[in-house]
Amino acid sequence: KPLRRIAASFEELAAVAKQQPPMDAAAFSRACSNVSVLFGCLGIAFKFAERDYVAKVDDLLEASNSISTLPSMVELDIQKDTVRAVGSHTRNLLRVKRGIDMVKVLFEKMLVTEGNSLRDAASVAYAQVFAPHHGWAIRKAVAAGMYALPSKSQLLKKLNEDEESAKAQVQNFVRSSAPVIRYVEDLFTSRNLGIDW
Repeated sequence: KPLRRIAASFEELAAVAKQQPPMDAAAFSRACSNVSVLFGCLGIAFKFAERDYVAKVDDLLEASNSISTLPSMVELDIQKDTVRAVGSHTRNLLRVKRGIDMVKVLFEKMLVTEGNSLRDAASVAYAQVFAPHHGWAIRKAVAAGMYALPSKSQLLKKLNEDEESAKAQVQNFVRSSAPVIRYVEDLFTSRNLGIDW
């Protein structure tokens, strides 16, 4: 049951994020890798996001073998002046945070949207989180792909959940991902790196 694994791993991260010690890079990366399953279940509209997200999470997981915390990962890139360089751990961390943010917004919208369609929820989540950072061609491709999204019931079936069991896990993820997202954003803003690039 992937949703349970996702919710549980983010509840653990949220407890750490609220206490503000340096977050363990491996624990963060493992929790984020659990989310990859969701992008895979959303079909063609989020294929680019799945590939990009998985590659960035894999980089962070690999880096966590030698760099123990997220703050030290960012500090190393600051020292090497590679924060915004393509492939830097810091840049990848920002992209992964966006993936988590997108899933959070998608889940928030799923909780309040009637009916079986995911299109409105996914469109809002994409527009809010990814669209400002994508060029015209990608935005057009995603818009076209929205018509191929699975229905809510098809998504839940792929995740081995029913509406009731999924609702609790979705609410847990929405609640627990918020402090984790905030933690990563604070990591950037406290070092004047910004998060809009």
